[in-house]
Amino acid sequence: MQPTQFSSGDVIADRRADYARMLAESGDPAAAAELMEQALELAPAWAAGWLRLGEYRQKAGLGAEAAEALRQVLALDPEDIFGAGLKLALLGAAETPDKPPSRYVEALFDDYADRFEAALVKRLDYTVPGKLAALVRKARGEGGPFARAIDLGCGTGLFGVEIRSSVSRLEGFDLSVNMLAKAEEKGIYDHLARSDLSLDGEGSRLFEGGLTRGRADLVAAADVLMYLGDLSNAFSLAAELSAPGAFFAFSVEDAGTPDGFHLAPSLRYAHSEAYVRAALAAAGFEIREIERTTIRMDGGKPVLGILFLAIRTP
Repeated sequence: MQPTQFSSGDVIADRRADYARMLAESGDPAAAAELMEQALELAPAWAAGWLRLGEYRQKAGLGAEAAEALRQVLALDPEDIFGAGLKLALLGAAETPDKPPSRYVEALFDDYADRFEAALVKRLDYTVPGKLAALVRKARGEGGPFARAIDLGCGTGLFGVEIRSSVSRLEGFDLSVNMLAKAEEKGIYDHLARSDLSLDGEGSRLFEGGLTRGRADLVAAADVLMYLGDLSNAFSLAAELSAPGAFFAFSVEDAGTPDGFHLAPSLRYAHSEAYVRAALAAAGFEIREIERTTIRMDGGKPVLGILFLAIRTP
């Protein structure tokens, strides 16, 4: 999402903000911040403008002032559609939240839907869906197709395409309605619906309309858990969806630390293997296989991840 492009509603403020953007792009964030301050004097309730001011101040090395601007964003936008709370955490001005705001993630992917596949597959060499599906098929062996697979955070359906031939019924859930619309265009899902993995079973909407607990023999979450810090709720939902013996296949970004998780500069969470192991065991899963791999590129550098295949214990 590009929230900093939203209009303030004041022509002069917008003009000064445009000049500020040009200064920032030319390599002078301090001057950009000064001009952005002038714009906000004219439009003090412009949350996206305060966000832009925070970014300019941060680039100018003014961390405390950047945090002040971000707090103003939160005051104007309590739902935090811009992810200001995450940015404050990266500045060290707030505790790292266990999860991002749902409205932030929803808006991010609603905006991203039209260019999602081109950006990830063609430019960032995104490989998680194919690798995760291969891991599942290898473990399944000659066991035949899955009766019902559930694709959590299905996005545009990249994992669904990879696994469709191996399942009899395929359900997809995502927080973003625009991503669900793209998935529907592929014509591979038997059921698509909106869901929020940060909420409990009832709030998640995974069990609405007669959809039962324990209905899946495969649950997958490809490149989804990076948008959650604490994974206990997501793993609990996966357990509620899973029949005994069901596969649970998912990916995380590798924190590269002995334990825990952290918020990366990308505003995505990275998790350690030890943390994931403990969270899986607490949710009633046993690990079947782990694979370390490059999951995508970022700025020309590989992003390391971990693929997990676990089984729901009776």
